[in-house]
Amino acid sequence: TLRDKLSARTVGMRAASWLLGAGWTTWAMTTGPLSWTALGSLATLGVGIGASARATLLHEEARELEALAAAERQVARELSAERRAIAAEWVERIQRVCGVTVRVVAVEMWPTGTGFTLDAELPTGGVTYDKIARESARLSGDAKLPHGCTASASPGIHQGRVLVDVTTVNVLVEERTYPTDYSPLSLMSGLPWGLRTNGEEVLAYLREQCALVVGPTGSGKTNMVHTILAGFARATDVLTWVIDLNAGSAGLPWVNPALNDDGSFVDGMRPGVDWLASTHEEAVRMLDAAIAVAKERKRAYQGLLSKANTDLLPVSSRIPQIELVIDEGAEILVSNDRATRKLGEKILEVIRIARAMGVRTVLTALGATGSVLGNLMIRREGKVRVALTGGETEGMDLSKMFPGTRGLKVDQAPYKGAGFMGTPESPAALFKAWRILPNQIRDITAATSDRHPKLDAKSARAAGDDYARRWDAERTAWMRDGGFGPASVGREASGDGGGLNLAALREQQPPTGGPDDNARREWDELTVKFREEIDAQFGTAPGDESMPDQAASSGGGLNLSANGDNPARDAALALLLAAGPDGSGASAIARGLADQYGTTRQTVVGWLKSWTDDGTAVRVGTGTKARYVHHRHTPRSGGQD
Repeated sequence: TLRDKLSARTVGMRAASWLLGAGWTTWAMTTGPLSWTALGSLATLGVGIGASARATLLHEEARELEALAAAERQVARELSAERRAIAAEWVERIQRVCGVTVRVVAVEMWPTGTGFTLDAELPTGGVTYDKIARESARLSGDAKLPHGCTASASPGIHQGRVLVDVTTVNVLVEERTYPTDYSPLSLMSGLPWGLRTNGEEVLAYLREQCALVVGPTGSGKTNMVHTILAGFARATDVLTWVIDLNAGSAGLPWVNPALNDDGSFVDGMRPGVDWLASTHEEAVRMLDAAIAVAKERKRAYQGLLSKANTDLLPVSSRIPQIELVIDEGAEILVSNDRATRKLGEKILEVIRIARAMGVRTVLTALGATGSVLGNLMIRREGKVRVALTGGETEGMDLSKMFPGTRGLKVDQAPYKGAGFMGTPESPAALFKAWRILPNQIRDITAATSDRHPKLDAKSARAAGDDYARRWDAERTAWMRDGGFGPASVGREASGDGGGLNLAALREQQPPTGGPDDNARREWDELTVKFREEIDAQFGTAPGDESMPDQAASSGGGLNLSANGDNPARDAALALLLAAGPDGSGASAIARGLADQYGTTRQTVVGWLKSWTDDGTAVRVGTGTKARYVHHRHTPRSGGQD
């Protein structure tokens, strides 16, 4: 009892109950416990001790609660003392640096432990928060804050109050990976694009706003684009269309995990983006479709708008918003090239007419310059703005990027992925973009595949065949083979639309020219030598008429005579046989032939398909794990002879 530090009342109650119980027991053993006197006295003692114990317990609980309250008051006094010290220090600093006398109403310590916020009341006389905001750098220097930490002012609850956010720990220097929580998001509740210096996520609300992301080379702009695409992929009411005239590199990582070698989709998977364009021609198709969708929605959904009593189309999984992500799209708008200028005009038309109907854009640029931000449409509609500085000062005019916001300096965010972000809901301030890795892109593509909405029927009808056939093999061949672009695919396609014309690749001519035709002679010598090695190993000399018959009857030889005079195809079949039961893929065979024959992967894909059709090879697996095994190594052939 004493060790538990109980109150004197509790100790006295327990001692009295022990003494009374022991006394009654002694008396009852002497006089007999079964008399009415003994039983009555026992009942009286029991009731008295029980009532005393109950009262003592209530007293003990009240005592414990009071002790806890006292401890909390002590912590509050200590914390209040710390806050009072911080408030007094910053009142004096703001007076000294800015010449403004403020009264601190509250000090909020950030849960992350990386800083605090001062809520201060401005003096009378027309003083605004802006007078403190433009002295951000001087305040930070006077407070001797670490590099990457700032003291930034923003409007308070009304125009007579100011909020001063003081960062004390540099969170910009650390690399923050994209969260592994791929739970569903909605455009209406905001999409996370990064972290503020206080550790809070900064959200982008894009139902009505377009976005502009600028950043020089090496600042992390491409990574930021992938972060944006990740948010769109997780959203249940967004379809993402991507235009990247730089070989489509911004959207390819979101398409490749779901695309098979033959152009079909991996079972149960859809790409992370709904449409990807890498050429002017495909981009024109996409923008024309977006304009047609916006105009059709204006006509077809008048009844829905009237029923919902709104002039904004209600966006949902049934009628998703289309987000056009255009890498270096701001440069397209200011280009002097005629074809690119026409593309820019279509982008501006989408921005101009499609806000209410749920078609918005995200443009990127290499810098915040007057030429990029000179377009009124961009400045008016693109209110969600991101400037990734990476410490670069050239072409990074933050006053043009965030007009009206003072105290922003490039040297405050000299780290990759760090910069400034401002939205209509959140003033421009420092933030850190997440680092998203290629394996995360694959994981997000797989995790969100069943979450992507489909374009509503009315919009799909307006978008036409350009949208419906966007994943046709001819238009996606460039995604599966770097040597093919959509333009060349159109030229290579057969006249009846029955597939790719690979005759030019199958009928490759040996190189000619050079000072003394050495290249041609070396090509001929290598070709003859290689065919002799194949014939010696497999007994398949074209002039030997007995071997093909024997091979056909026994099934034990490699009959290459049917390939005609095509040494590259012969060599490919030999490599497939040499691969054994594990088989090989188109890429591996193409690499084996590239140095000698210059054969492309797409050509090998055509050969493998024909061999699969005639039974020479068997396809094992699907998607990126698909392998091709020669029929001699399959179980039904009995193994290799």
